[in-house]
Amino acid sequence: MTSIRNKLLVYFLAFVLLFNIVSYAIYFSSSQIVSEYHGSFERFLLFNEISQQSTQVYEKVNAYVVEKDPVFIEEYEDIKKRLQKNNVRLQEDAITGINKEELEKYQRMIKNLLFESDLTIWAVRYDNLDQYTTHVKEVRNISSYILESTLQLLNFELAEYQIFYQEMEQRQHSFKWFAINLFSSTLILALLTAVWFSKGLTNPLRNLSKAAKEVSAGNFDGPPIKVKTKDEVKVLSETFQNMRENIKQLVEEIKEKSELDKLLKELELNHLQNQINPHFLFNTLNTISRMAYLEDANVTSRLIQSVSTLLRSSLGDINKSVTLKEEVNVVKEYFYIQKTRFVERISFKIEMDESCLDTKIPALTLQPLVENSFIHGVEGLEEGGVISLKIYQDDQNIIVEVTDNGKGIDDETKQRIFSREPIDLHEEHSGHSTGIGLRNVIKRLELVYKQQGILDISSELNKGTTIRLKLPDRKGEIV
Repeated sequence: MTSIRNKLLVYFLAFVLLFNIVSYAIYFSSSQIVSEYHGSFERFLLFNEISQQSTQVYEKVNAYVVEKDPVFIEEYEDIKKRLQKNNVRLQEDAITGINKEELEKYQRMIKNLLFESDLTIWAVRYDNLDQYTTHVKEVRNISSYILESTLQLLNFELAEYQIFYQEMEQRQHSFKWFAINLFSSTLILALLTAVWFSKGLTNPLRNLSKAAKEVSAGNFDGPPIKVKTKDEVKVLSETFQNMRENIKQLVEEIKEKSELDKLLKELELNHLQNQINPHFLFNTLNTISRMAYLEDANVTSRLIQSVSTLLRSSLGDINKSVTLKEEVNVVKEYFYIQKTRFVERISFKIEMDESCLDTKIPALTLQPLVENSFIHGVEGLEEGGVISLKIYQDDQNIIVEVTDNGKGIDDETKQRIFSREPIDLHEEHSGHSTGIGLRNVIKRLELVYKQQGILDISSELNKGTTIRLKLPDRKGEIV
C-alpha cells in the first residue's frame, strides 16, 4: 500500500527545498546589492558632510575674528569634534575607487584646516593682528581646497558607482527571467500534482462526506462505500463502515438499557417502600396506645403515637411529594422517640423559617438524614450529643441543614457516599427505622430534580458533620 502521507511528504520536501534554495539565492543577491549600495551612499554622505563642516569651520572662525563673540568658539568646537570623527571614519571605512595617496592628502588637509583654525583663535585672543589675519586666510584657502578635493573624490566615487549600477541592472534583468521561469514551472508542477491527487482522493472523500451526513441525520442503513484505491482512503472507508454498524448496534443497546434502567429504578423504589410493610404492626401499636392512655400511662401513649406517626410515614407512597412541614413533623416524632430513649445524653434543636414549610419535597427525605446523624454521629457519645435541624431560604433555593457534633466523616467514607457504585441494599438499610439510607436519599433527589449537587456534606473528624440540602423552591407537586 502506497501511503498518502509518504507521497505528500516527498512532494512537500521537494517544494520546500526548491523554495528555500530560491529564497536564499534571492536573499543573498539582494543583501549584496543593498550592502554595496548602502556603502556607496554612505561614502557620498560622508564626503558631503566633511565639505559642509570645513566650510562651517571657516565661517565660525571668521565670525569670531570679526565679532570676537565666545559663542562662535563654542560652535566651532562642536563642528571640530564632528569633523575629527568623520576624518577617522575615512581611515576606517573601505573607500573603493579612490587612490590611497589622494585620500591621505585629503585627510592631511582636514588636520591642517583645524590646526590653522586653532592658531587663528589663539591669535585673536592675544590681539595679534598680523598673525590671525594670516591664519584666517590660510583657513579660507584650505577650506576651498577641501571643497575642490571633495568634488574630485566624489567624481571618482561616481565613476565606481556607475560600474556598480550597470552590474545591478544586469542582475535585475537576469532575476526577472529567473522569476518568470520559476513561477511557470512551479505553476505547472502544482497543477499536475493537484490533478493527480484529486483523481484518487476527492471522489472517495466526497462519498464519505455524504455517508457521514446520513449518519448525523440518524440514517445508519446507507449503502456500503466502495473505494478502488489501495491507500489510507480505503482504510478510512472500511473503518467508517464498521463505525456505522457499531453506532447502530450501540443505539439499539442504549435504548434497551434505558428501558431496563427505568424499570430497575421503579423496582428499587418499590422494594424500598415495601421493606417495612407490616400493617398489622401499625394497627397493633394504635391498640396499645389506646390501652396505655386508658391506664393513665401518658408517656407510653405519647411514645407509641410517635412510633405510629413514623410508621405511617414509612408506609405511605414513597413516590409522592410532601411539604417540608410534614417532613419536619416526622422528624419531631423521631426526635421525641430518641429523646425518650437517651434522656439527657442527646439534645435536639429545630430552627426554621415558617415561610419555607410549604415547599414540596420527596417523601422520606429529612428523617433519614437526621437518623444518619444520630446513628453515625452522636449515638456513641456518653453525653453532650446535639443534633440540629435548620431550614431557611437563600436566593431562589430552600436550604436544609442537619448538623451534629459527633465523630465526623473521613474522606474515604465521603467518597463512598457520593460514588456511583450500585447500592448494597442490606448494608445501606442496616440500622435505619425507615430502611432508607443516605446514599439512597442522594440518588432519589438526583432522580427527582434531575441535577447533581443537591446534597453536600461538610465534616471534620471528632468535631461534627453538616449535611446541607439545596432545594429548588417549588410549591406544586414534583415528579
